[in-house]
Amino acid sequence: MRNLDWSAVVHAWPFLWQGLQTSFVLVALAMAGGMLLGTMIAIVRLSAWRPVAAVAAGYVNGLRSVPLIMVIFWFYLLVPLFIGRPVGAFTSALIAFTLFEAAYYSEIMRAGINGISGGQMAAALAIGMNRMQACRYVVLPQALRRMTPILLTQSIALVQDSSLVYVIGLHDFMTSIGIVANREARLIEFYLFAALVYFAICFSASRVVKRLQRRMAAA
Repeated sequence: MRNLDWSAVVHAWPFLWQGLQTSFVLVALAMAGGMLLGTMIAIVRLSAWRPVAAVAAGYVNGLRSVPLIMVIFWFYLLVPLFIGRPVGAFTSALIAFTLFEAAYYSEIMRAGINGISGGQMAAALAIGMNRMQACRYVVLPQALRRMTPILLTQSIALVQDSSLVYVIGLHDFMTSIGIVANREARLIEFYLFAALVYFAICFSASRVVKRLQRRMAAA
């Protein structure tokens, strides 16, 4: 077995860093958009208007039943058909990730909202708030605080899943790794390096989540 040579990784780092930045931006935007849309879907699912709640439930169950890689691939093909012009890989990947992750974030937020005592809503209504204000200023902040560790855990999975954008040719971190690894004929070094990078990111994030959970439990 030949010795590992990390010099190619060092020389290719500027190129790899560009791909890693793309991955970071994609994950950050998809996380923010997914949480916002997921919270809205969770509220709709809890609506007393059953037809609307049923549509939201169908959306959540449908997206959670489809592999993410298929969602990415199909949005890359379908979005240009709907808007009548080509769409870049990053835009279509962002739309796919946001809509897909929203289905998971919505279930987390729905559990958080259901965990808030009904007395909180009643108290907010008693002091003159309408239901929308009570939900925005009383219920949602408490639900978000309770569900933050779980939301962050789901976001760690999003970091790992971001590597799937290779199917549409987006120049993310893993695509960059594949390009340079084949060019330099150093597959072991580059893919091992990629594994170490993902491990470092996800392990560090998981430690933050555990620390946050301990702090919330002690509060």
